[in-house]
Amino acid sequence: MGGGKNRKLHLSKIYSFTCFKASSGDDGDHSQIGSRGYSRVVLCNEQNSTNDEEAVIKNFADNSVRSTKYTVATFLPKSLFEQFRRVANFYFLVTGVLAFSKLAPYKVGTAIFPLAVVIGATIVKEGIEDWRRKKQDIEVNNRRVKVHKVDGIFEYTAWKNLRVGNIVKVEKDEFFPADIVLLSSSYEDAVCYVETMNLDGETNLKLKQGSMEFGVQKYALSPQQLLLRGSKLRNTEYIFGAIIFTGHDTKVIQNSTDPPSKRSRVEKKMDKVIYFLFCILFLMASVGSIFFGFITKDDLQKGVVKRWYLRPDNSTKFFDPERPAAAAACHCLTALMLYGFFIPISLYVSIEIVKVLQSIFINQDIHMYYKEADKPAHARTSNLNEELGQVDTILSDKTGTLTCNSMEFIKCSIAGVAYGRGVTEVEKTMSRRKGSTLVRERDVSDNGISDSLDNKEVINGFNFTDERIMNGHWVNEPRADIIQKFFRLLAVCHTALPEVDKETGNVLYEAESPDEAAFVIAARELGFEFYKRAQTSLSTYELDPVSGKKIERVYKILNVLEFNSSRKRMSVIVKDDEGKILLLCKGADSVMFERLAKNGREFEEETMEHVHEYADAGLRTLILAYRELEAEEYMEFHNKFSEAKNLVSADRETLIEEVSDNMEKNLILLGATAVEDKLQNGVPDCIDKLAQAGIKIWVLTGDKMETAINIGFACSLLRQGMKQIIIHLDSPEIQALEKDGDKRAITKASRQSVLFQIREGAAQLTAHKGNSQQAFALVIDGKSLAYALEDDMKNMFLELAIRCASVICCRSSPKQKALVTRLVKSGTGKTTLAIGDGANDVGMLQEADIGVGISGVEGMQAVMSSDIAIAQFRYLERLLLVHGHWCYRRISTMICYFFYKNITFGFTLFLYEVYASFSGEPAYNDWFLALYNVFFSSLPVIALGVFDQDVSARYCLKFPLLYQEGVQNVLFSWRRVLSWMLNGFFSALLIFFFCTKAMEVQAFDSEGRTAGRDILGTTMCSCVVWVVNLQMAVAISYFTLIQHFFIWGSIFFWYIFLLIYGALPQKFSENAYKVFVETLAPSPSYWILTFFVVITTLMPYFSYKAIQMRFFPMHHEIVQWIRYDGKTEDPEYCDMVQTRLLQQTSFDSTARLVAKANQ
Repeated sequence: MGGGKNRKLHLSKIYSFTCFKASSGDDGDHSQIGSRGYSRVVLCNEQNSTNDEEAVIKNFADNSVRSTKYTVATFLPKSLFEQFRRVANFYFLVTGVLAFSKLAPYKVGTAIFPLAVVIGATIVKEGIEDWRRKKQDIEVNNRRVKVHKVDGIFEYTAWKNLRVGNIVKVEKDEFFPADIVLLSSSYEDAVCYVETMNLDGETNLKLKQGSMEFGVQKYALSPQQLLLRGSKLRNTEYIFGAIIFTGHDTKVIQNSTDPPSKRSRVEKKMDKVIYFLFCILFLMASVGSIFFGFITKDDLQKGVVKRWYLRPDNSTKFFDPERPAAAAACHCLTALMLYGFFIPISLYVSIEIVKVLQSIFINQDIHMYYKEADKPAHARTSNLNEELGQVDTILSDKTGTLTCNSMEFIKCSIAGVAYGRGVTEVEKTMSRRKGSTLVRERDVSDNGISDSLDNKEVINGFNFTDERIMNGHWVNEPRADIIQKFFRLLAVCHTALPEVDKETGNVLYEAESPDEAAFVIAARELGFEFYKRAQTSLSTYELDPVSGKKIERVYKILNVLEFNSSRKRMSVIVKDDEGKILLLCKGADSVMFERLAKNGREFEEETMEHVHEYADAGLRTLILAYRELEAEEYMEFHNKFSEAKNLVSADRETLIEEVSDNMEKNLILLGATAVEDKLQNGVPDCIDKLAQAGIKIWVLTGDKMETAINIGFACSLLRQGMKQIIIHLDSPEIQALEKDGDKRAITKASRQSVLFQIREGAAQLTAHKGNSQQAFALVIDGKSLAYALEDDMKNMFLELAIRCASVICCRSSPKQKALVTRLVKSGTGKTTLAIGDGANDVGMLQEADIGVGISGVEGMQAVMSSDIAIAQFRYLERLLLVHGHWCYRRISTMICYFFYKNITFGFTLFLYEVYASFSGEPAYNDWFLALYNVFFSSLPVIALGVFDQDVSARYCLKFPLLYQEGVQNVLFSWRRVLSWMLNGFFSALLIFFFCTKAMEVQAFDSEGRTAGRDILGTTMCSCVVWVVNLQMAVAISYFTLIQHFFIWGSIFFWYIFLLIYGALPQKFSENAYKVFVETLAPSPSYWILTFFVVITTLMPYFSYKAIQMRFFPMHHEIVQWIRYDGKTEDPEYCDMVQTRLLQQTSFDSTARLVAKANQ
């Protein structure tokens, strides 16, 4: 089928044909899609299929998709399974089942109710989230598209009804419903423009090309003809295509994988604490059962009854003096159920609620909202909130992360002459560092054009100033012919797409990268305007040096040799209007200079010198070269290139690379470009603050070493006086071996060189170990890094790197970025954060404990793979030092408090068991047990987890060393967890001791009644509710109205519950029947006892806290004292506090020095 003259296409004559060759395997095995050798038969536009053909079609997946986690049938069992995978929930399930037996110390309802509330809340949350996904699936599956029926007639149908082989018509701004082979489009040459933002996050448009001709010439299908499901048709009125993959067979679904599961260190440690509590629980149950066995055995000896009121002579198996071992075993099961209140059943669901609310606060923070792009911060997962407060190392991309990734053409070197008078930010920083005065714009005023510069219209991507070649003056330069070829190459060698603004008439460009857009804009501004692209041609307006007028030139595009990270270059082969065949090439200096012909190196020395100068100025450089081809030479290449592209074997890409590599040789040097990627606002100040917080910062960039170092100085990553340890492979010995081409010798020498340099760097650090005034920075290039990451060397490299304050890895590939991140994470065992903005940073973001995506100009793929998204690097300061610090402190304190309140409650049950000879009877009413964790004590702790602040955001930023509390995990160490547990045990002892002793002998009221289990239990429970809630009030640093409401509301709700529950018939309220109204409330001794117990129980913690804060304050408490003393604005006092904080901090000496230097 031809795709040429689209207007003459008759759809009624689109006959059935087969694409590909049938594989020998089973087409129904959809797991084989994408594997080597896979193929399928596609019957296109087939209306009347035979039985065999229908069987083939039915073997393919339908076009409906499902992204939900559950179905109606699997929702309940699968969600329950997910919940009971947690050991605590499974334990409560077992105790709930056992509650149906006679062993249970409480009724079934009171055992099941709290479990049902907690599990039910989580299941409802899961159901709501899955229903949202279900609604999205319904919306997608019911989108409509035109499909060919018969005789050129198209009718709308839902996506879910499409089948493999259907011919569809997709119109402008519609999404492609399946994977489609492009047949033709509204353009005569069957091209179309596609936006793939939904697939890879990239915002630039891709050019796709149809026109499969069937005849003598054989064309292989390639990605160039494939339109993927989920991408959108842009700048094209319509396309016709044949569906070849549907539904779950499409590439976007096949490639969709769940993001790596990440859990915070606090949550992992919390699991260990819960296991520890289980051990305590089993120990208490076992010890109690052993005592119960001995006591039971002693109740009946030789017919003598000791405790006659228990009737040991008429006992059951649960209490049988003749079978004490069986009785002890039964009691052990009873005790395991009764002491289960040691385990906080509502802990998991409470933490989930708190983390979601914390994420909302992060998303709503106005200080992290980027107004220019209308992008707020976005916590894509709430699992890692507290992890933000424990980051030890940040691994950052440079381009688009530290910089704007908004490239500006600022300088160039043509024919050995440097052009461009602009001054970069790095040059300004370097001049300030050296103490020199920078001349404004390189003596622009001396040339008499300063006024014109000030009035010049700002052009995005173009910041070039040089009167020698601007405004057509280049025609007067000595090497005007070279200048012409230079800018002609910039105007032609690219894959950008022009788009005319209908309102202004200006030509805008959609480019694959900001660099490429800057080159095309620069060419346009200097007289070489690219304005039109067709499938096989490209048109420009060029300044004619003879006539001085712009003339139109059309270049026929013969081949495009695309850029990739291994080639590091891009070439196009074109035929100009004079019939000359030209190869135009631009690429990195590391691969371009070696490809120059002997007669093409005329300006090599000057160009290399300029490239180094540009690198020192922090600019990104590319080398430009060309070559004129003979017709015979080109045809030989074209045949080989076409043959390689038509292969379907695994060697296809290798052969294409070899053919391209052979052609891109013997080039003639034209010059070099230099573009500036300016630092984002606030980057140096942000890095200063993070360094003051003791966080190590690594930069992983693809830039040259000189560029990376100078950018490091510009953004305060490197500082004056910091000693640099540089590891590279640019020694004369290595270079000599590279010229010889002996790969084994090169590898051996390189490995030995890197090992030697690592050992030498370690020796320097050791030599300066006693000198606390010397800070170090490590800089390593990509070649050296490849050897440093080998198994026998990576630990030495890591040991050297973590002893340095800053690390810069230059010329790093995406894979190296991910490997370095994995090494730091696994080698240090501390929290790592990776931050990047592009698709090449995805591996790094997923490897790190926390991945932060910058929503910049390189699309959204990094954001889509991240845990948290921000718009600017500077927001990282507030994200970590404020929200990270708060979230870590809140979650840590919240978990510790949960353990405290449950131990306080649970241990009173154990003490009552001891008091009652391990009878198995609970001290409290069944519903007291059931509602304690759900209503009487959980809401205040949720309020703490959401609202509490030890210090305000202002002081978090003013005293960044506060952040080290999280890095060193001082708030959730075993010491702190055990101290809270000990406080719980001690509180339970005091409550039980005072309550039992106060009510044991004397009368409880004026009528002379003594307290029974009902009165004692209710009184003890009242004391527990008061104590645990007021303990929360004592522990809170920042009171809000909500916290007051929840703390006092929980206590108030306890008494309201006693009134309502006690008023119910005795059948329901049992031993709580009117116990409060008739007995406790009228009795002054109850209120006096409650007041006395609460004050006595809280006094030890209050005293300890007062002494500790006064004489041994933690970091945040020191800052609280500053605020209390009113000396927050006293710089000398604040400096003294910073020094004191620094002395208490235990991070390494190099980081300590950096923090001290940046105070």
